[in-house]
Amino acid sequence: MMSGVVTRFWVQALTQLLALALIAAVLSWGGVTAASAETQAVGRQGMVATSSPEASAVGAQILKAGGNAVDAAVAVGFALAVTYPEAGNLGGGGFAVVRAPDGEVITLDHRERAPFGATQDMFLDAAGRLDSNLSLESHLASGTPGSVDGLLVLHERFGKLSRETVLAPALILARNGFVLSETLAGRIQELLPELRDRPASLRKFSDGGKAYRAGETWRQPDLAKTLQAISDEGRAGFYSGWVAKAITHEMVQQGGLIRQQDLDAYAAVWRDPIHGRYRGFDVYSMAPPSSGGILLTQMLNMLSAYPVGALQPDSPELIHLMTEVERRAYADRTEHLGDADFYPVPIQKLIDPGYAKARMQSYDPNKASLSSAISHGVWQESEQTTHYSVIDGDGMMVALTTTLNSSFGNKWVIPGTGILMNNEMDDFAASTTEANQYGLLGNTANAIAPGKRMLSSMTPTLVLKDNAPVLITGSPGGSTIITTVLQVILNVIDHGQSLAQAVAAPRVHHQWQPDVIDFEKGRLSGTVIADLKARGHSLQARSAIGVANSILVTDGQFEGVADPRDMGAAAGF
Repeated sequence: MMSGVVTRFWVQALTQLLALALIAAVLSWGGVTAASAETQAVGRQGMVATSSPEASAVGAQILKAGGNAVDAAVAVGFALAVTYPEAGNLGGGGFAVVRAPDGEVITLDHRERAPFGATQDMFLDAAGRLDSNLSLESHLASGTPGSVDGLLVLHERFGKLSRETVLAPALILARNGFVLSETLAGRIQELLPELRDRPASLRKFSDGGKAYRAGETWRQPDLAKTLQAISDEGRAGFYSGWVAKAITHEMVQQGGLIRQQDLDAYAAVWRDPIHGRYRGFDVYSMAPPSSGGILLTQMLNMLSAYPVGALQPDSPELIHLMTEVERRAYADRTEHLGDADFYPVPIQKLIDPGYAKARMQSYDPNKASLSSAISHGVWQESEQTTHYSVIDGDGMMVALTTTLNSSFGNKWVIPGTGILMNNEMDDFAASTTEANQYGLLGNTANAIAPGKRMLSSMTPTLVLKDNAPVLITGSPGGSTIITTVLQVILNVIDHGQSLAQAVAAPRVHHQWQPDVIDFEKGRLSGTVIADLKARGHSLQARSAIGVANSILVTDGQFEGVADPRDMGAAAGF
């Protein structure tokens, strides 16, 4: 008996020593720091691209320490909860697409779920109108979190290193702190006025109410305690025990719905990917409750009949074609997509190439379609997210997108835990006549129901050729996620661009309703805009669209690119 205790002691001691050595490497490594982040990197043994320099450093060092792509992805996921709080999270959810070394591609759905106390009309006022304050800013806005369960399930199935080792970097970053960049300090400063009536949130994001400034070290001791509990106890460290009690107590006190039965019942789900073919490439992405895989495949099917590569990037001809394709796909999203565990989503019909051909029969290359004319298909029936990409030397690929929905979620921190909660309940179709914060409409397929997962646009995606890795991509951006991923793929496959060019290229977006082409301000010429207007399109300029942190594999070399639209970094070796 005593020898067993001694053995366990030494195992734990050695694990901690390895973790401390790993942390020391992460904190001292000069390759990726907040002050000197590189948006591009090359390597042959491993690559990570994220929206946080610190998280990229963590992922690369996990790979160097002998971990595989999943170990690195899980370590990055927990690190982002510390270093990228507007979207990285413990209180949210996401999706992962994984290619195992044997070539199998599988996806993990760790999307949030509606609490069992949720009702279809919970966000409607007495007149039946949507109360966006309830669906976005209140405790009612939070779905049952899935991130922790998802990351742990992913690690349990595929990871090589211990749970303690992959959690150690996030734990130390929370406990010891990290230096705030200009960008993150600015985002937190902008957030502070909204936290005056949220004491736990103000405590996390300020120094006694005083805004942190760039160059200062930000420590999160409460979050460190929560990460320690997860490291020590695994799933139980979050979904039961003192952390769970803190979550449920806050929900009871503040009118939220999450209870212990919701936490107990939460489980990530392994799902088959949505698989499509485009010009000889295999494209794998997420199935419902993500709309991403279906719409991406549907749009690629529609585009496959047209000479996309012969059309100049950013030309009015190509933008018009993409707009008409996107218009039809997003109309179908409204009508047919939701949680397939609750609603019979017609997946195979939507991704069938024959359906894509029928959908484009009304396409006019010179004239914009009327949105009302294509709203129901052939048959009747946040912005703030973060994506990261990882690959290892054995060809294991991970595309993982995670979110709180809005930037910083509903902005409520659970006291004593450092956990920032999501406002994902707004992604349900709380009303069939009013859009959510991203302008997206919905129908019965995405109505609120107890235990149901809300529809998402997250589109973590893998591209392969002859079963060999080619591209890992994905993006934040709410409704613009899917079109961002589409454009990166077209830039690489049809236009033959380098990954840096494909990711940095100007983007446009259309989502059926509102009937307008969004384009990045200053990145379309006046001539192109005039041509599109002459075809019957309306356009509006907006800020940057998407953040596609991606990896391209060419002749065994990994090219990692963190989208220059954000503060991220790529790290590889």
